[in-house]
Amino acid sequence: MKVAVLPGDGIGPEIIAEALKVLKVLDLKIEFEHADVGGAAYESSGHPLPDSTTKLALASDAVLFGAVGDWKYDKLERALRPEQAILGLRKHLGLYANFRPAICYAELTHASSLKPELINGLDILIIRELTGDIYFGQPKGRRKAVDGPFVGDDEGFDTMRYTRSEIERIMHTAFKAAEKRSKRVTSVDKSNVLETSQLWRDVATEVGKMYPHIELDHMYVDNAAMQLVKEPKKFDVLVTGNMFGDILSDEAAMLTGSIGMLPSASLNSKSQGLYEPSHGSAPDIAGKGLANPLATILSSAMMLRFSLNMESAALRIEKAVQAVLASGLRTPDIYSDGTQRVGTVEMGNAVVAAIK
Repeated sequence: MKVAVLPGDGIGPEIIAEALKVLKVLDLKIEFEHADVGGAAYESSGHPLPDSTTKLALASDAVLFGAVGDWKYDKLERALRPEQAILGLRKHLGLYANFRPAICYAELTHASSLKPELINGLDILIIRELTGDIYFGQPKGRRKAVDGPFVGDDEGFDTMRYTRSEIERIMHTAFKAAEKRSKRVTSVDKSNVLETSQLWRDVATEVGKMYPHIELDHMYVDNAAMQLVKEPKKFDVLVTGNMFGDILSDEAAMLTGSIGMLPSASLNSKSQGLYEPSHGSAPDIAGKGLANPLATILSSAMMLRFSLNMESAALRIEKAVQAVLASGLRTPDIYSDGTQRVGTVEMGNAVVAAIK
């Protein structure tokens, strides 16, 4: 098996180093090859996603991704900003389904902003469609307004679009995921306002009829955002479009106590995937040993499960993380009185020790 390792920017190299430490102690038959991406690639080659990095990703069974972005690149034209690298990789690899589990470990119920009774035992899966929606719709751009109350004013525009095939594909993915869980799917849209969302709801209903043993309900995105903080355990599998999924999955991350705990997997039709923590590059704490590596370590477990067919190894990592949390070790983002504060490297070492 071959894994492309793309550490990226900010805390990316630090958290990737800990994930690799954990993977290597398992003594698996995996070849790791590194490449630059994001701001690091812009510095070395003048582009956030060089052709060599794309070729490596395409030739690999999976991609282990750190994070990209830094404020110093904000003045670059949009096509050269570090964040374009992740969009480009999704496009080149055909990654259409983003899996973001939100699990609240019993040891971290205190870290959530919600009452313990609301999130104790929380285990939901948000599935976000990645290839369509407003991020990829055409046309998009800037111009002078030609109609409306402010004719001649500057305007920016992006087109929200989805095809039936894209929606069918992500719906089948969601229902198949629900078959292995509690057999409930919530499809999130804004069909009372958007024609794109009406198509989404229509297709979701059609696909749902093919899975009569799976319960399907529909929910407007504003209500879904409210219910995630009001009664999050009412959800099991939540499936939605690209933009809504981007927002809701970050909201769900905070239910778990810290976005530093949330892994993610982006998959294509061949189970080739890109695995990354849900958080960003956090340049303000880069190099200080403060970053929580657990989301990246848990993302590597998802990589073993979904792309490399190494379920037992994935379980070993997940059980080790739980054991470390039970022992009371905490990085600053999840620290509380009565626990032991540790840094990035110490947390990675603890997971390695738990595996051993």
